[in-house]
Amino acid sequence: MKIVVTLPGGDTKNINALLGNTVMDTMRAARLPIRAECGGAMACATCHVSIDPKWIGRVGYASGEEQDLLVESEYCTDSSRLACQIVIKEGLNGLLIILQPDSFEE
Repeated sequence: MKIVVTLPGGDTKNINALLGNTVMDTMRAARLPIRAECGGAMACATCHVSIDPKWIGRVGYASGEEQDLLVESEYCTDSSRLACQIVIKEGLNGLLIILQPDSFEE
């Protein structure tokens, strides 16, 4: 399965994703520059991504505690999600996501 990640600055990366893994773990395994400081414990918002509008219906919107963390970002949009909360499942092959500048590790 593949997902496509757009980095700040516009570069895109096609990466392999395994069913059951999170988008955050998938990005880390591909050595993409995602901060992900809490390691997936949903204690920060340093794995902030936006879901391409064509995909948000399949991925779902943030709610509850996830939304509470995301609204602190100046880059938060309706399609913002924490990559640690998105599990790769059937139907997400080709998923388009955008790594937000506040989660980009330079």
